[in-house]
Amino acid sequence: MFPRDYACGFLVPSAKVNRCAGVLEAARIAARPKTLHQNRMAPFLKIGVILLLSLLAACGRTSMCDKPDVVCIGSVGPLTGPLSYLGKDQENGVQLAVDEMNARPVLTLGGRKVRFHLTSEDDQGDPKKAASAAQTLIDTRVKGVIGYTDSTTSVPASKIYSEAGVPQISPSTTATAYTSQGHKTTFRVMTNQHQQALALSDFAVNKMGAKRVAVIDDRTMSGRELADDFAKSVVMAGGEVVQRADADDKSDAIEMLAASTKNKNPDLIFYGGTEARAEILVKQLRSLGMKTLFLGGDGVQTDGFIRLAGKDAEETMAASPGLPLEGMPGGKAFKAKYTARYGAVQSHAPYAYDAAMALMTAMQKADSADPAKYLPVLARLEMNGVSGTVAFDQNGDIKTGAVTIYRVKNGKWEVVETISK
Repeated sequence: MFPRDYACGFLVPSAKVNRCAGVLEAARIAARPKTLHQNRMAPFLKIGVILLLSLLAACGRTSMCDKPDVVCIGSVGPLTGPLSYLGKDQENGVQLAVDEMNARPVLTLGGRKVRFHLTSEDDQGDPKKAASAAQTLIDTRVKGVIGYTDSTTSVPASKIYSEAGVPQISPSTTATAYTSQGHKTTFRVMTNQHQQALALSDFAVNKMGAKRVAVIDDRTMSGRELADDFAKSVVMAGGEVVQRADADDKSDAIEMLAASTKNKNPDLIFYGGTEARAEILVKQLRSLGMKTLFLGGDGVQTDGFIRLAGKDAEETMAASPGLPLEGMPGGKAFKAKYTARYGAVQSHAPYAYDAAMALMTAMQKADSADPAKYLPVLARLEMNGVSGTVAFDQNGDIKTGAVTIYRVKNGKWEVVETISK
């Protein structure tokens, strides 16, 4: 293993070129034909080659970010795995913003012409990889970060960025914990769980007339937080929580839960969590003859839920933080630009675009890419974005968060109404 100080990206520019050239030569030597003894060492040589190639990648990336006329912005999300469509959607939104900013006729910071450069990391939706990606971007000397796509990765990574003084704006994290840790570097452009819970409880009690409510979650951090907030808000709105339970991942346990829920005779069933257990729960409830309204959070408002639940998904209602693309002030224009380049917008792209634009706009207003100088400007920023006005409160939450309620009709999600903060 190389000592940390010998990695290409950590050397001073004058030495970096020589060191990177040395790494390249070592990789070439490792690739030469082997003797019998060397063949026995092949597994270890493969590991060495992988390490060398990683160092080469760091060399290229760090040298780009070290250029005086380049300002690097990081983006982190799941670029591989089952959630890669969300990670790519985010990355594309950031790239679109970076390219538009670079296309401006005059782009200077501190009296010097600059250009922005996107550096992406893949966290695969894994909290450990998310933390590793954060450290990689900090070592690469990015000036700000857009990400992550969910709460389980955003929350642990936020501490690392805070300690490094690097601003982080999430386009999709909803967990209240993300911005309640006291980090001055943490922001989001998406409605948080608490805002969503207040909107949903008001809708359930005052719009749908629910008085007896069953509240269930899937034991995930975001699902449980949303369900807890919803339950408290229902009581504050004048409703009664007749059941508070969680859904085990075993089908027989969910069968027992559904039977217990039926015995409680609720007017409405609320579920906080992802589509996987929601579809099993809905099927069980319908098999017991329950036609009670099923209302879910943003983890349910997916095409996957409809596909998995089939006909039992009909009339299910669910919320999604933010506005539908068609309802965003700049949604139509953004959709045209994005689809022409990348294809259909999945979900997070407009918010990722706004987050990146907010970061770069704050740098321009501060006339500096130094996080210590532009961070106070970012905290006070107010700008018109694709999704609406981008401005943050004292915690880093978006001030004008919205929640949109959807219902499944004929196998598709249809907008019922949008509730603005």
